[in-house]
Amino acid sequence: MTLSPTSRLIPASALPRSTPADSPKIRPYQTTIGLTLCAVLLASWFAIHVSAIFFLDINFSTLPLAPLITVFQCWLTVGLFILAHDAMHGSLAPGRTRLNAVIGGFILFVYAGFAWKKIRDAHFAHHDAPGTPADPDFYADDPENFWPWFGTFFSRYFGWRSVAFVSTVVTFYLVILDASVTNVVLFYGLPSLLSSLQLFYFGTYRPHRHEESGTFADAHNTRSSEFGYVASLFSCFHFGYHHEHHLAPWTPWWALPHTRQS
Repeated sequence: MTLSPTSRLIPASALPRSTPADSPKIRPYQTTIGLTLCAVLLASWFAIHVSAIFFLDINFSTLPLAPLITVFQCWLTVGLFILAHDAMHGSLAPGRTRLNAVIGGFILFVYAGFAWKKIRDAHFAHHDAPGTPADPDFYADDPENFWPWFGTFFSRYFGWRSVAFVSTVVTFYLVILDASVTNVVLFYGLPSLLSSLQLFYFGTYRPHRHEESGTFADAHNTRSSEFGYVASLFSCFHFGYHHEHHLAPWTPWWALPHTRQS
């Protein structure tokens, strides 16, 4: 597909990565709202993680709950990464660089043993050259097909550090804490894997894939979903409004619908 940019791309390096606390781009009570939602999502994720893995007895009566818990925990896991993503851009707590780094780094470590600086730098590289061979999230060899792109994307980020982290957590749960293998698979393994698919599909593949019909609006090489508020929230915490994110990366996830409407 031939790209037809219609407006000049402003690279991430030219945009504020950690918005000053007195910037007019800051929304009223943005830090309070952001940290409150962060606390709610983190607490919900940890509560379900612990209770489902260590206290839920899978039997005939509780079996119907298992897929519901897995799906909901998958969604919350997606939310964790979105929180870390906001922290990268300084929109979680504007003007508080250290706080963003601490919270974002903690979440990325819990998510899959990721290193804060590595993931943050890769994400900024994505914003610097979206949808090009220089974009670490893009698959220039085949920008239309899902699985080859996902395989490359997954292997690029899920390296030995993540393998060691997940292996350590699983071993600790099974050997030291005597957790059920079934529970660990259903409520830790599956949500983690499914969340990576969900994040990639709605946050990378759909926005940046090449299509036979149509072109991108500009050199950000991305498009936004047409989902309504509820579908957008449950698909990827509004990350499907991806063009809006690239145009204004300082916008927190919960404000993207308003940015799209305006």
